[in-house]
Amino acid sequence: MMGFGADGLDAIRVRQATDREMLALWGYPNEASAPPTAQFFCRNIASGNALFWTLDRGDALIGELYAFLNIAEDPDFADGVTTAYLCAFRVRREYRGQGLGHRLMDAALGDLQARGFRRATIGVSDEHNKRLYRHMGFETKIKDCFFDPCARTERMEPEPDEEGYWLLAKNLDD
Repeated sequence: MMGFGADGLDAIRVRQATDREMLALWGYPNEASAPPTAQFFCRNIASGNALFWTLDRGDALIGELYAFLNIAEDPDFADGVTTAYLCAFRVRREYRGQGLGHRLMDAALGDLQARGFRRATIGVSDEHNKRLYRHMGFETKIKDCFFDPCARTERMEPEPDEEGYWLLAKNLDD
C-alpha cells in the first residue's frame, strides 16, 4: 500500500477529462497514431457520446472510467436516454484497496443520474469482478454477451469476445 503525505487520499480528486488526456493516458501522441479502439473512445468523448472520468493525483492520472451514452449496435448496453454503459474501469495497482475505485464509480454514477440516466450497465467476465460489481449494486443480469461494443476492429466494428461475459445493470434511482 502506498503512503500518503498530509493531504493523503484527499489530494486525489475525481474529475471529467478530455479525449486528449485519454490518448495520453493510453500512450498515444494523437488520434491518428492510435489503434481503432482508442480512436473509437477518442471520437466518442470528443462528440459527447462518451464521458471520461479520472482519478487525478495532480501530477498523474491514476484511474479511469468511461460511460458510453448510446451504443447503436445494441441499446441493451446504452440507449442514449435512460441507460449508459460503463467500461474501461481501472485504478493503477499501487492505489488499489484504498476506496479510490469506489470514489470514482460513485462520482460517475452520480453524474449519469444528474444527466437523467436511470440505469448503468457494465460488462463483467470473471468471478472476482462479478462479486465486486454486485457489491457496487450491479445486481441485475441483462444477458450473456459475445462481443465488446467498445473494442473495435480495423473496420470499426465491435470486437468479438468468444469467451463471453455478463452484462450487469444497476438502477440509479435506488
